[in-house]
Amino acid sequence: MAATDFKDYYAILGLNKTASSDEIKKTFRKLARKYHPDMNPGNKEAEARFKEVNEAYEVLSDPEKRKKYDQYGQYWKQAATTGAGWPGGVGTNVDFGGVDFSQYGSFDEFINALLGRAAGGGASAGRNSKWNYNYRTTGGPTGFGGFEDFMGHENRATSTSLDTEVTISLTLGEAFRGTSKRVASGEVSIPAGVKTGSKIRVKGKGQIDPYTKQQGDLYLKVEILPHPFFQFEGDNLVCEVPITPDEAVLGASIEVPAPEGMVSVKCPPGMRSGQSLRLRGKGWPKPKKDERTDLLVKIAIVPPKDITATERECYEKIKANRTFNPRSNLNQMLL
Repeated sequence: MAATDFKDYYAILGLNKTASSDEIKKTFRKLARKYHPDMNPGNKEAEARFKEVNEAYEVLSDPEKRKKYDQYGQYWKQAATTGAGWPGGVGTNVDFGGVDFSQYGSFDEFINALLGRAAGGGASAGRNSKWNYNYRTTGGPTGFGGFEDFMGHENRATSTSLDTEVTISLTLGEAFRGTSKRVASGEVSIPAGVKTGSKIRVKGKGQIDPYTKQQGDLYLKVEILPHPFFQFEGDNLVCEVPITPDEAVLGASIEVPAPEGMVSVKCPPGMRSGQSLRLRGKGWPKPKKDERTDLLVKIAIVPPKDITATERECYEKIKANRTFNPRSNLNQMLL
């Protein structure tokens, strides 16, 4: 990532570095609802903000990613990706923003040099480190191919796979309906029903071996961005829908969002918070099958904050005439 492309994820969410995970989650949900494409149809600016908010949350909600981001700033992706295979390894898909990492023995050496510090153990970072390779681009999809050592002799990493893996981010709607995405190798069709962790193979679009001219495959690893309303519970979709106290007592027919639109659902009398209604076949598409999983609607009983005088009078009458006591057996729980 080039310095000019650095994104301050805390600023995007309107938080500071001391924000707790709960604050990050709460702020994300608020902003995701505000800028969600469904709430702003045709608004490209809102769509861009929504993607920024999702990107920021994806990093700051992950303890390991957040630690790297806080420690290394604009170079956090390189730090998170390199590790033992420094400097990134042949075939890695990391944008190094023009920095020549071949002169450093480890990512910490690079940071030390960047900050003007001495490397660990008193040795200075640079070409005296144990890594003495000059990487050169070969025009492959990742920007890295074979390598030359500092004497100019070519070395061949025969054990290195020519396959390339790239992570693509999809909204829940894109993953639900299927879409197409442009990657370095061209336009790729994404089938409906993929989930986080799904891999899509694009044959013959990986790296090219400069010696044999053989070409590996490209694997697209799917990552679904968080949604403010729908989540996954196993293979099923789950959402939470509020109902009023009278609807919980008397039962009601309510309108519930499903992926393809609103559906009518009957709540039986006596529903409690936390109970679920199962809508069969209204969940996630099953890949390569003309079937769908279920949608689980979790019920949350929400009392009104502001009520009219008439409503208060009715509640007072219910209170005065109520015979049900949900705490009647608590005296048996004493130690």
